[in-house]
Amino acid sequence: MKRAFLDKLLPRLRRVQPEDVEAFFVELAHDRRFFETIFNAIREGVIVTDVVGSVVYLNTAACSLFGLDAASALGRPLAEKISGLRWKELAQGREAVTRDIEIFHPVHRVLNFYVVPLMSGDEEASDKLRHAGYALIMRDFTDRHRAAQETLESERAAALQLLAAGVAHEIGNPLNSLNIHLQLLERRLKKLPEGPSEKLLQPLEVARDEIKRLDTIVSQFLHALRPVPLNRTFRDLNALTREACGFLEPELKSRGINLRLELSPGLPPLEVDQDQLKQAFFNIVKNACEAMKQGGVLSIHTEADARWVNIAFTDTGAGMSDETMARIFEPYFTTKEAGSGLGLMITQRIVRSHGGEIAIEKPSAGGLRIMIRLPRHDRQAHMLPPGPPPLPALHPPSAQS
Repeated sequence: MKRAFLDKLLPRLRRVQPEDVEAFFVELAHDRRFFETIFNAIREGVIVTDVVGSVVYLNTAACSLFGLDAASALGRPLAEKISGLRWKELAQGREAVTRDIEIFHPVHRVLNFYVVPLMSGDEEASDKLRHAGYALIMRDFTDRHRAAQETLESERAAALQLLAAGVAHEIGNPLNSLNIHLQLLERRLKKLPEGPSEKLLQPLEVARDEIKRLDTIVSQFLHALRPVPLNRTFRDLNALTREACGFLEPELKSRGINLRLELSPGLPPLEVDQDQLKQAFFNIVKNACEAMKQGGVLSIHTEADARWVNIAFTDTGAGMSDETMARIFEPYFTTKEAGSGLGLMITQRIVRSHGGEIAIEKPSAGGLRIMIRLPRHDRQAHMLPPGPPPLPALHPPSAQS
């Protein structure tokens, strides 16, 4: 129904019969329910606001995307309900604006949306149109964004591997040369009298130990960046979790961190590379310890469903900003003064090499949660729901027709 028609009808209501008015409003209510049913059926999120940005309408898809309750959202400012949405930058002028937004609650998603100004008045006289509000239409671009990110990460990993090989070669040669010369120096020192030689042999041994340590660091760096074939065996993920936490037990105690293991007893054994997966768990627990500094709780929860085995690591640290969470898996990106920025990147690579998924989110109580999903290899066949009946076969017309 056009607004111009309503503007003409309202002044004449007194001359309209009551039963006609009632029938008219019943028809309007029916049309409203009809259009709401349509909007709730589409997969794109739709939010309508007034001129100042308060929510007038939102469909089921929008509620699902942002974890909103329709009743509590109506009448409230949209910027209040969607944290991080820069509404004043979007609601300007009469031109449509398109943007991408990354959200972390209730599920990590990347959305593309555009804001369309809504005008009302006489459509035939554009100069008489007035601004009535805005419509936001949102699409879930998570899969497309994830595919682009994986391609970019593969290119970065290839560049890092090439760089790592060059750096290891350039550092390895001087280290070998230093080690050889220190051995020669040690032999000559042993030919000297015991008094002077003992004083010189001690710092010589320290230098040799430091060279070994540097060589170990370079080897670990190469091992971390180069894709290593998986040595799969059937293992209990609960046992791997306990072993990874066992390595850091002294640090957990020294920091006063309470470790809570909520490990499901019914987890199926998975065919995994135990060393690599244990390294991934170790990296996450280590980061959680450093995030909490002194005191706090680290909860590790495991469970399984028909398709996945899930491991969730939740800490009570200071958490992260949305900008930091968006970059947390990038190589060399770190918020620590002495961090390398490779730990979570390596963890992500290990999880993906097992066919799994890793995600990060902010719990409502604060802190940070990292979730790992690994596919079960003992999946049973699942019957799909029946599809539509087959179309009748088309027979070509006979020659006589």
